Amino acid sequence: MRNGKRGRYTLEFKQEAVRLVGSSQSIASAARSLGVVEQTLSNWVKVDSEGKLKQVSGKSGVTAEQMEISRLRAELARVTMERDILGKATAYFAKGQK
Repeated sequence: MRNGKRGRYTLEFKQEAVRLVGSSQSIASAARSLGVVEQTLSNWVKVDSEGKLKQVSGKSGVTAEQMEISRLRAELARVTMERDILGKATAYFAKGQK
């Protein structure tokens, strides 16, 4: 859970996300690249197939800059995890060569 805050996304962002899934990209990989939860993206795809994909009412949607920040944060988390794993593997194999 993300601090109990719900993400607000523009209609254009949702449509682009659904288009990514429609262009033979899996929901999981599209969600990772966009920095959204898989279930959220799955819900958007389902709602779009019913022809009811609309912008959330109430507060304004997420700006393009906020979407980019979200995507970059998700990518940074993934790359940090990969770096940590590679560092541990390097230490493990370096220990075995002595």
